Amino acid sequence: MNDEAWKTWAMGVSHAMESPQVHIPHALLRFYRKMDLSLEETMLLIQLIGFRQAELNDFPTLEELEERTGLATGELAGKLQRLIKDGFLAIHEDEDTPSGIRYERYNLAGLYERIAGCLAEERRNQRRTERPAVPEEEAETVDNLFRIFEQEFARPLSPMECETISVWIDQDRYPEELILLALKEAVFAGKLHFRYIDRILLEWSRNRVRTPEDVRAYSQKFRGQR
Repeated sequence: MNDEAWKTWAMGVSHAMESPQVHIPHALLRFYRKMDLSLEETMLLIQLIGFRQAELNDFPTLEELEERTGLATGELAGKLQRLIKDGFLAIHEDEDTPSGIRYERYNLAGLYERIAGCLAEERRNQRRTERPAVPEEEAETVDNLFRIFEQEFARPLSPMECETISVWIDQDRYPEELILLALKEAVFAGKLHFRYIDRILLEWSRNRVRTPEDVRAYSQKFRGQR
């Protein structure tokens, strides 16, 4: 290209860089089929992300979405209803504090939670592959703890949380029943988070609490000192 052509190209690149950018989670493109999303539903979600990030529009009209997706009104409404029904999308009502005007917006938290669940499952599978061969019974113990924690937390575990449970088993060598008792203590205390459970296990370890009987004795001793 000659100098003039290079200048034209550079101006085009400059203009593109100044235009609003939209950040799409790569995991959405990787896992949309695993999450049972069709191509049209995935594109619809991407358009909603684009409206929010690039145009600061949290609640585009059906007409705006029709124009961007090419879907007919009835088909578009059906896909939005399906996404809402299956928890990928929600419509929330908020209020603008200064004016008191109420408005609606699309909430994509459900989508991001599903994506996080896919990433957590992938991480768990990677750990099973990367971890040195362990007895089948021990592998079942870890999987059982994952399931119980997910039931108590009412959500998929994050990769970091899965890693924490694996460390408790593989490195700290805490027995499964002790981990479950620490989880129970956290539930009763209303402090259901991993940092609190880890503190309980660390305190028990320092006081040589290794069995359910030790836990009961330690708890009785602690209450007697209060």
